[in-house]
Amino acid sequence: MAADNPRGAMFRVVVPNQPSRVTNAELFFDLVFVFAVTQISHTLLHHFTPLGAVEVTLLFLAVWWVWVYTAWVTNWLNPELTPVRILIFLMMLGGLVLSTTIPGAFEGRGLWFALAYAVMQVGRTAFWLFATPRHRTAVRHNAIRILVWLSCSAVFWILGGLAHGEERLWFWIVALTIEYVSPAVRFWVPKLGFSSVEAWAVEGNHMAERCAGFIIIALGEAVVVNGATFAELDWTADNILAFLSCLVGSIAMWWVYFHKGAEAGSERISKSAESGRLARLAYTYLHMPIVAGIILTAVSDELVLKHPTGHSDVRTIVSTIGGPLVFLVGTILFKHTIRGFLQLSHGIGIILLMALWWFAADLSPLWLSVATSAIMIVVAVWESVSLGSKPEEAEEH
Repeated sequence: MAADNPRGAMFRVVVPNQPSRVTNAELFFDLVFVFAVTQISHTLLHHFTPLGAVEVTLLFLAVWWVWVYTAWVTNWLNPELTPVRILIFLMMLGGLVLSTTIPGAFEGRGLWFALAYAVMQVGRTAFWLFATPRHRTAVRHNAIRILVWLSCSAVFWILGGLAHGEERLWFWIVALTIEYVSPAVRFWVPKLGFSSVEAWAVEGNHMAERCAGFIIIALGEAVVVNGATFAELDWTADNILAFLSCLVGSIAMWWVYFHKGAEAGSERISKSAESGRLARLAYTYLHMPIVAGIILTAVSDELVLKHPTGHSDVRTIVSTIGGPLVFLVGTILFKHTIRGFLQLSHGIGIILLMALWWFAADLSPLWLSVATSAIMIVVAVWESVSLGSKPEEAEEH
């Protein structure tokens, strides 16, 4: 029974050799972030300038951070219990407010964005502290450390929400820097010092499954953009080929991440003696470029489908090549962390995409999309063939 759980009444019951699974409440919570990812991609599409890219990147990093912190907490707490479910549903409310304010976050709804974000981060951590029994001193100290860091960053989020223009951007950059640096310095605070790696142990299968679920969210948003945009077009040969190219590109991304990498990551973290350290690097940090690349590709899909002919402009080139490129950089680093070697197929894919940049301006958006999708297919097939009959530790040739 939960009340007899030595970890705490509201914590997951850990059973040896029985991995924790993602609960329906967590999947329900993730639906909010389908909307958030859509808002981010649409905001970037309509503000595709250097400043707009910086602003949207900041918003994406905030959305990812509030989601992944929640994934960590629900890795420890038990979402099948009513108090934890209520926390998740309140986080859904905050997430909806956060998502709806994304397009206007640097305009009239900045304070709403900041308040929603700060309340979600601080409130969830305070609940975790409240749910942790007093005899679990190391866990309570971790919760206190994180609460201190998030409370400090919350001040800058709210100051940014009250500010305007460039001042808001700088306040929020400071806030985000505080939050992203804090795990790297192990949440040091006076008197309590640094957190220990041992105190950050996670249920590896659950963490891997949660992050894989977010990849599905991002890929799903790309597929929805692809289908919704194509539905409004005439079914000409160019439009049909563009639609197929975008869909094949999404399938190739799925294949690159899920066919070998996701399962290997789950197995590696579940057996790791330092699961917390691996979760911090491989899933908290290195999944960011993977998700960002998929979102950028969704922007490309809409641009290519709406304007498949003519010369490719800067927006089309950056999103069509940049999306798969950022995705492959993230996946090669993620797989290096879990396998211990760099995937040759991914490295070649990165080189081919960078080489394609030199010729991109001479290609139409359609054929640029076809070229990037073909490169992604090469990467997916190469990895599948090279690792098909080998153990995960084997080197790729």
